[in-house]
Amino acid sequence: MRRFQTPGRSPVFAENGICATSHPLAAKVAVAMLEQGGNAVDAALAGSAVLGIAEPQMTGLGGDCFALIKAPGDTRIVALNGSGRAPAGLSAQDLRAAGHRTMPLNGVAAVTVPGAVDAFCRLSGDYGLKGLDDVLAPAIHYAEAGVPVAPRVAADWAEAKGWLQGVARDYYLHDRRPPRAGTLFRHPRQAEVLRRIAAEGRAGFYEGEVAEDMVASLRALGGTHTAEDFAATASAYGEPVSGDYRGMELVEHPPNGQGATAILMANILSHFDLGVLDPFCADRAHLEVEAAKLAYDARNRFLADPDHVTRLAHMLDPATGKALAGLIDRNRAAPNPAALAEAVHRDTIYITVIDRDRMAVSLICSIFHSFGSGLASDRFGILFQNRGAGFTLEAGHPNEAGGGKRPMHTIIPGMLRKGGRLDTAFGVMGGQYQPCGHVRFMSNMVDFGMDPQTAIDGPRLFPQPGGPLMVEDGYSDAVMQNLSNRGHEVARPPFGLGGAQAIRIHHDIGVLEGGSDPRKDGCALGY
Repeated sequence: MRRFQTPGRSPVFAENGICATSHPLAAKVAVAMLEQGGNAVDAALAGSAVLGIAEPQMTGLGGDCFALIKAPGDTRIVALNGSGRAPAGLSAQDLRAAGHRTMPLNGVAAVTVPGAVDAFCRLSGDYGLKGLDDVLAPAIHYAEAGVPVAPRVAADWAEAKGWLQGVARDYYLHDRRPPRAGTLFRHPRQAEVLRRIAAEGRAGFYEGEVAEDMVASLRALGGTHTAEDFAATASAYGEPVSGDYRGMELVEHPPNGQGATAILMANILSHFDLGVLDPFCADRAHLEVEAAKLAYDARNRFLADPDHVTRLAHMLDPATGKALAGLIDRNRAAPNPAALAEAVHRDTIYITVIDRDRMAVSLICSIFHSFGSGLASDRFGILFQNRGAGFTLEAGHPNEAGGGKRPMHTIIPGMLRKGGRLDTAFGVMGGQYQPCGHVRFMSNMVDFGMDPQTAIDGPRLFPQPGGPLMVEDGYSDAVMQNLSNRGHEVARPPFGLGGAQAIRIHHDIGVLEGGSDPRKDGCALGY
């Protein structure tokens, strides 16, 4: 509980509904949608569409999404995979022959077909109470009128300005410069695309002039993308994966997301009594880092497209977690696993909404790297994601790049269930960090009794693949030295690690509790 003597945020309590996300305008739009009779799906989609304008470096129509949905009056959680596939013409063999040892980050070969729009349309049709015209109206307004650039967004924009290429510079820079905090960013061409989706559904994006613009732009850049690749895009429902952590069920999206990594990491840590430790001491930090290394090593070997994934049951088996826990030396750091073939990024948006009927949505979207591939379509300025950089070029690997395949994804929405009932909808942005973030958030609540906001606020650390252990400023210099003495190469990150949002249901008193990460510009809002 806050002592109200130092800077911080109070949890947000509300009875009828809450949205928590990374930008205040998106949270406001989502809550307004609830007040106007929409449900949690309508609100999450409306807020997410606004984030495509408010945080264009993170998300947009050219990206992917994953969602977990709990319908009102039901305990079952459904997963929706809104990740797109590589074009049919993508060939790992051709890329290796061209001299590539890993997937390109910002070339056209890294551009996979966007899946988020199909997923949004499907969620709206299957679960929403409002039509797409109502849901997308706020985003259309802000695309035309403009959104004042928020401080964290401005910092990200300035950092990534050199990534933008060609026509993307015209759409996303002002006089070739990134916008300053407070200046308006407008994208009227995006408003036109949103209007077509509102009127025609997925056909307004995957067929007709918008699709023609995307395909022509990609082909001109040397891509193999075709109209058939776009027309064939389809999201898919599935069953989540889950695991128990001291009586709390961690529910994650199945592959090609990396949710199984969080479950494995939690299974490893369940064999250590973390609750007797100081929450931010070196002992807990060391155990978490070592568990992460082992879990991520398994992820890199096994996770891939759902049709190609291998040994998922092995990753989820509690016996695997127990065996790996036995490998941890409590006093010495193990070497980092080999550097990843897939790219490291931290650019994602997350939104969660729970409404008065206790429908819950946990939705995460991304264009992968900051500003995706750095490439945009000529006519409508749609940023293309570089999610194909999540493939490997290792021959025979389940995640080897290939036509029609989905790459291994870093973005994962999360939920916590207790006694068979939904307890918390949450997510942690931050690319590779996300499984660590999920486990840290859950452990803060389960092992140390923190409320969602306090669990979000606490300092973080992450063993960056192929790099140093990044330790946030909230950890003392003494902890840094202790970790260094154990063999960790430690460093302070230039930005906070990730960003989290969460909503908890207090079933006993009928109230919702929201939390939002101060590492981002957003907030939790309720009514």
